[in-house]
Amino acid sequence: MGLSQAQLKDAIDALVVAEPAFGVALTRAGYPPPRIRDRGYETLLRTIIGQQVSVAAAQSIWNKLAAALGDLTDPVIVANASDETLRAVGLSRQKVLYARSLADEVTSGRLDLANLPADDEEAIAALTRIKGIGRWSAEIYLLFAEGRPDIWPAGDLAVQIEIGRILGHAERPSEKMLRAWSLPWRPHRGAAAIFAWHHYKIDMDVI
Repeated sequence: MGLSQAQLKDAIDALVVAEPAFGVALTRAGYPPPRIRDRGYETLLRTIIGQQVSVAAAQSIWNKLAAALGDLTDPVIVANASDETLRAVGLSRQKVLYARSLADEVTSGRLDLANLPADDEEAIAALTRIKGIGRWSAEIYLLFAEGRPDIWPAGDLAVQIEIGRILGHAERPSEKMLRAWSLPWRPHRGAAAIFAWHHYKIDMDVI
C-alpha cells in the first residue's frame, strides 16, 4: 500500500527542514491526502486500460471487461480471453497487446509483484519489461501501491511545473534539473512528488 497520512506528514516535515520553500508552500496548500492503490496485477491492468483515455472512459471499459470476464485479479483469465472479447469491451489493439504482455509476465513467473526487487531502479526495470508500462507508470505503481518513500517521478509534467514554482523558478525545470535538485530531499522524494501534485491542484483551482 502507499504512504499513509502519518508517513506523508513526517516526510513533508522533513522536506521543510531540508528545503524551506516547502514550508511556504505547505502553509498555502496544507498536507496532501494519501494516494494509495492496491498492490498487484489488478492495479497494473487498470493502469494500462486508463492510458490516454478519460477517467470515465477507463472505468466504463473496466466495468465491461469485468462483466465479460469476471475475476480481473487473475491474469490467467485475461490470458485465456480472445482478442475479439477484449476488443469488444473497448480495448484498442495496442492495449490488448499490453494486457497480454502483463498477464504473460505474471503467469510465467517472470514478474512476481509480491516480491519485486528492493532496489528501486531494479524494480522499475522489472516493471518496464511489460509492454505498455513505461518508467512513469512503474514509478507511480511503486509509489502508490508499494509506498516506496524515495520514488521520484521527475519526468512528470505537473511535478516539474510545481516544483519549479515552489522553488521560485520562472521556467519549468527539466527532468535532469529536478533529479539534481532533489538529492538533498532523499529519502523523502515520494512525498515531495505527492505534495507537488497536491500543490498543482490547488494552483489550478485558484486560476
